[in-house]
Amino acid sequence: MKPWQEEYERKLVTAEEAVNHIKSGGHVFFTAGRQTQALGLALAARKEELRGVKVLVPTPDRDFGWYDRGWEESFDIIVGFGMPIVWDMMAEQRCDMAVGGLRGLEAAEIAIDVVLVEVSPPDEHGFCSFGQSVWNKKEQVERAKLVLAEVNSRLIRTYGTNYVHVSEIDYFVEHTPSEKLPGRADLRGKAVSGVREEVKGIAEHLATLIKDGDTLEIGVGTTTEPLPQLGIFDNRQDLGWHSEHTPGKVVELIREGVFTGKHKTINKGKAVATAVGGSLEDLQYVHMNPKFELHSVNYVNDVRTISAHDNMVAINNALSIDLTGQITAESLGTRMLGGTGGQLAFAIGSAFSKGGRCITILPSTARDGTISRIVPTHEPGTAITVPRTLADFIVTERGIACLRGKTQRQRTEEMIALAHPDFRAELRKEAKKLYWP
Repeated sequence: MKPWQEEYERKLVTAEEAVNHIKSGGHVFFTAGRQTQALGLALAARKEELRGVKVLVPTPDRDFGWYDRGWEESFDIIVGFGMPIVWDMMAEQRCDMAVGGLRGLEAAEIAIDVVLVEVSPPDEHGFCSFGQSVWNKKEQVERAKLVLAEVNSRLIRTYGTNYVHVSEIDYFVEHTPSEKLPGRADLRGKAVSGVREEVKGIAEHLATLIKDGDTLEIGVGTTTEPLPQLGIFDNRQDLGWHSEHTPGKVVELIREGVFTGKHKTINKGKAVATAVGGSLEDLQYVHMNPKFELHSVNYVNDVRTISAHDNMVAINNALSIDLTGQITAESLGTRMLGGTGGQLAFAIGSAFSKGGRCITILPSTARDGTISRIVPTHEPGTAITVPRTLADFIVTERGIACLRGKTQRQRTEEMIALAHPDFRAELRKEAKKLYWP
């Protein structure tokens, strides 16, 4: 038996034994992506024993109970993204929210007593993989006083910096979740006919902004992620990929040779991201495929890395945009619906890229056409994700606006043209009050 195997066996415990090391008043971090299931349930089971444990959940997607009322004395929850499972909790101000920096959720000033992380079984050299997402897991493992790892036998391995050694982990818990797929929901399998009509219209306009040889980033969201299946890359050649997340359809397009990375300025020929999704077939294709590299979000979302790519095209969605180009993808007023993410970093990076473009997309209306997403000014308290100084191309199903280099009055005219006709008269009336004598 190799030394690392003996070490692994020594560190192998039950979930209950592992979380017994968590003390009242401690700081516990889940890593971004999937939360560890067995460790999370075991921690929740200690509700009556623990008091004042700060639990940071960057991307909440599992319900361990602590998002409900009555858990506040035991667990002080901090969330990174306003995902649906925590919307009620956030609206009732029963949790805190971490504010990320240019590379997303950093939380560098918060001490980490314990980090809970999902890993693959170790390979022949004693290295585990983080599976289909790296995010800032390596950095959290390095900073934490105690590392509890849940070993999921279904996790894939990739090239890049997607690894951690057995020696860096304090305790292992073997647990493979019962669900079949280890990744996010596969949007590729959703029929094109089921995509909203306004998203199809956005895709038609967006396709005219994509050129052969561009390097693409597509943000997470229900408007952005269906785009690759709507033909926006049809008849394009030698596209490159450098993105925070990789939708399953993009994996398919890499397999088909649409994305080759041939003209990438750095990491030529490689599809680089910090996370990848899709079907089981997609993930099996990514597994140990040298075309793919998963790296820390601190590298992928670094403005210097992004801007080093010529013709870097960043495509992200928004909740709302005002008439001068102030973009929010996080909140409507003080109501948080998203998170910081890497959108600002890609907006800056693409702005400094030679030939780069920053494209923000959104349907022109919400709530079945009763509300305009193009607004005169944002509600008080709205978190501005991308300032107007970085607003470039804006796309709705009504067309394309190019705001770069435009005056306030010119911007208002372009933005009003993107709004639904039912709201244009009122927007023009408000614009006259705001920007004309």
